[in-house]
Amino acid sequence: MTTVSTSAFYDRSNSQLSALRKQSERLQSQIGSGQRLGSSSDDPVAAARLRQLDRRASLTAVDKNNSDRAETNLNLSDQAIGGMANLVVRAKELAVQAANGTLSDKQKASIGGEIASIRDGLITLANSRDANGNALFGGLTGGQAYQAAGSGATYVGTTSVPTTNLGAGQTVVESVPGPDLFDFTHQGSGTNLFNLLGNLADALTTGGAVATAAASDALGGLDTGLDKLTTSQTVVGTRLAWIDTVAERRIERSELDANEQFTVGGADLAASISKLQQTMTVLEASQASFVKLANLSLFDILR
Repeated sequence: MTTVSTSAFYDRSNSQLSALRKQSERLQSQIGSGQRLGSSSDDPVAAARLRQLDRRASLTAVDKNNSDRAETNLNLSDQAIGGMANLVVRAKELAVQAANGTLSDKQKASIGGEIASIRDGLITLANSRDANGNALFGGLTGGQAYQAAGSGATYVGTTSVPTTNLGAGQTVVESVPGPDLFDFTHQGSGTNLFNLLGNLADALTTGGAVATAAASDALGGLDTGLDKLTTSQTVVGTRLAWIDTVAERRIERSELDANEQFTVGGADLAASISKLQQTMTVLEASQASFVKLANLSLFDILR
């Protein structure tokens, strides 16, 4: 004959009821959070995989921030280069007018003044700032890309340019150094758009036949300078398209990771709700049985 002590009866009952309550709490937590795992001990393998996916999501967020910054800087570059191209187009229109020998020196000087203003506007655009406040076309310099020098301007930036990591081993160059935009060879000598425009403005202010010849000579250089700007703008557009391509891949990878996270750690709400109802029924029945058994005594049995 087996005798069960009162203390053992209560201990065992409390243990069973406690286990049922913990199970119901865990199921309620799963339903509320949508997550199957409450702690790593619930499923160590799944928990390890979820940690890997969380780390990858954190890195993806960093990659997205880098991508957004690079995209912003390239858009700023595109806008600035577009403005530069418009200025050069206007300068060419003025040079064609100035090349007309019938203009008076006063008219040529007026055109020279406008071309000088175009040069100043070009220098201002060349010293545009990126999203971090650094020189947009100055490479890795934090100051200005160009400084006025004589009738033109001199590059004071670096030849190296910032490269941004987009994730998954992909990178993009997020700016264009000034020399790639403005430097070229004209009539056998190296020059840049600032010096070309400055010299043209000076010659037109001087007047006479020299002014007319300078305007004619400058036309070829302005065409070359405009081609350089157009080419650089195409390069910037290609880089923006590359950022879009990488971003699409990143979104696809994030969606796959999100699906895997749900598969590995997500709770089946329908199954959890059904199991919670079952657990609550068993818990209520167990509590009722415990109360009845606890109220029994030997005198009740002897009756």
